[in-house]
Amino acid sequence: MSQWADMARRFEAAHPGVKFEITALENEAFKTKLTTNIQAGDPPDIFHTWGGGVLFQQAEAGMVKEITAEVGQWRDTLIPTALDAYTADGKTYGSAVDTGMVGFWYNKELFERAGVAGPPATWAGFLDAVRKLKAAGVTPIALAGKEKWPGHYYWAYLAMRVAGLDALRQAAVDKNFVTPDFVAAGARLTELVALQPFQTGFLAAGYSTAEGQAATVGNGKAAMELMGQWAPVVQRDSSAGKKGLGDKLGFFGFPAVDGGKGKGTDAFGGGGGFAVGKDAPAEAVEFLKFIAQPDNARIEARTAGVLPVVKAAEDAVTDPNLKLVAQTLATSTGFQLYLDQAYAPAVGQQLNDSVAELLAGKASPEQVVQAITTAAKQG
Repeated sequence: MSQWADMARRFEAAHPGVKFEITALENEAFKTKLTTNIQAGDPPDIFHTWGGGVLFQQAEAGMVKEITAEVGQWRDTLIPTALDAYTADGKTYGSAVDTGMVGFWYNKELFERAGVAGPPATWAGFLDAVRKLKAAGVTPIALAGKEKWPGHYYWAYLAMRVAGLDALRQAAVDKNFVTPDFVAAGARLTELVALQPFQTGFLAAGYSTAEGQAATVGNGKAAMELMGQWAPVVQRDSSAGKKGLGDKLGFFGFPAVDGGKGKGTDAFGGGGGFAVGKDAPAEAVEFLKFIAQPDNARIEARTAGVLPVVKAAEDAVTDPNLKLVAQTLATSTGFQLYLDQAYAPAVGQQLNDSVAELLAGKASPEQVVQAITTAAKQG
């Protein structure tokens, strides 16, 4: 937040008459407030976005400016895929700031204590690692069950591995998730749930709170979490003494599923960007150009623990954890945006809600896909 505020102040100094009022919110509070503002026809001049179906629905409602021509001024300075999540039908509605992927962050020391030789390559191997960790008295996985979005990562990845990327994209077009492969993805997740791998009280746990998912891993009280590229920073900032795991922390991609149609090298995740509200002044777009300057992109990469999308700023990635993510992402064979952003808002929310119920043992794999399909058809 302080770096964004500093950039805003510097922009103000160079643009007399421009004044920023910055509001920082955690994910769910942000989504709720933004939805309220959009429904009232009063979007912020500049707001964070993950792109995808959520942004495109906001654009269809006339709440977001199309900035295709303006972004063209700095498009060539970005990595090739940077604007994909913000562009539909050849029209761009936002500019990317960072990128990355979701994977398993793990405690090497706890793995060694439990006799887990290394990162498992298959789902069967992953379940075996969970069993070994439990047998050694180690909590295998930390999960922020209260916030729901971290839980959807599991179903999404399993759907990618079992059904494949094309199936996920086609389901959005057909508005139908009731297929054997998606049911099978949920069944694989119930295999994990049956092992009771999560920390005590996970259903009421937040993500970045003092006793939440990130702190549980950062304090060495759980062996793994499935999270994005920002995880090490949040682990550190949420842990006792703000130390985190240091060189005990490792990273591996989501395992392959035997017999699945998806590739084990396909990645899931996304990054952040900014969109501009319908009534925003021209200076709002100018600010997006300002933060896309290499020196500003380097500042964010160094301080916020993110992978920049500005090509010239890649030299700012010195953190070994981020380099691990970058290496894994560089060898990926396909990419899927977070499903609660890729799909229309109502569908994404239902997916989060239904997967949360499955994780709580209150919904079956069949009920999950039926609820998502109903939301898609009603939307």
